[in-house]
Amino acid sequence: MQRIAILTSGGDAPGMNAAIRATTRAAIAQGWDVFGARNGYDGLLADDLSPLLARDVGGIIQRGGTVLGSARCVEIRESAGRAKALANLARRKIDALIVIGGNGSQTASSLLAKEGFPVMGIASTIDNDLYGTDVTIGVDTAVNVTLEAIDRLRTTGSSLQRAFLVETMGRNCGYIALMAGIAGGAEVIVTPEHPVEPQVVAARLRAAYDRGKTHAIAVVAEGSHHDAEALLQHFDEHQDTLGFELRVTRLGHVVRGGVPTAFDRVLATRLGAAAVERLARGEKGMLMGLSGGEVVATPLEESAGRAKPLDMNLLDLARVMAQ
Repeated sequence: MQRIAILTSGGDAPGMNAAIRATTRAAIAQGWDVFGARNGYDGLLADDLSPLLARDVGGIIQRGGTVLGSARCVEIRESAGRAKALANLARRKIDALIVIGGNGSQTASSLLAKEGFPVMGIASTIDNDLYGTDVTIGVDTAVNVTLEAIDRLRTTGSSLQRAFLVETMGRNCGYIALMAGIAGGAEVIVTPEHPVEPQVVAARLRAAYDRGKTHAIAVVAEGSHHDAEALLQHFDEHQDTLGFELRVTRLGHVVRGGVPTAFDRVLATRLGAAAVERLARGEKGMLMGLSGGEVVATPLEESAGRAKPLDMNLLDLARVMAQ
């Protein structure tokens, strides 16, 4: 192994830069040359790769987003697109590829691995839905950003006796909503995996009002069947059911843009270094993740296309705690 390439793909996640830094410096320590592909798989298709030196990745561990840029590339899933990417890698005499990203990104990396090219994946997505790891790079920061918003809204809600409907990111996975909702003491948590009817949301907020609470919080994942817009429409038509005056806060991409927490920085560093170490041992086609506090490797073909289910026991816990 003499040359490797690194790319970040799909939705950006806080901690991606820490992973770029770790993989680059660990590879340089092996005596390898490192190249960064710009804007995800698009960079492979456009042959847009630049050398990365140790100093090039200095001062980025604390930054959110990704200095390499990211994109969602449909073409890489087609055989013609993969052939083009592999031809560019061969032309540059690159021996292996490290892909930092989530479900879609690692599905593409598994397809490249099936073509025979050495690929290692690093689990990075704020949704924390990748099969083969307990936790992914970025989700700890995303949960804490959402929690900080909930805490602030609780303060102002208590002052004005209001209920807040907080919509956080989570198109197909409600992990952020669930964990931030539990930590923030939310009265209601709504996720794509566990639909909650508007009448039920209203009843739980009303119960909090009837118990004499000065505020109430409902946390909703954006991909839920009844998202913030649908719930607000229902409540506008049934204002007398809540007791509280209601306000809606949509966090949107604020959730992605946080400064990575210490946990995400350390996780990214461990997974990045482990990916390089595994390549140095001759391994390939693996996804680097964390299980039981230890770094683990799962075959990409096992993790590709599989979403990790949400722990429904935590939803039961949230309901008990909200009483």
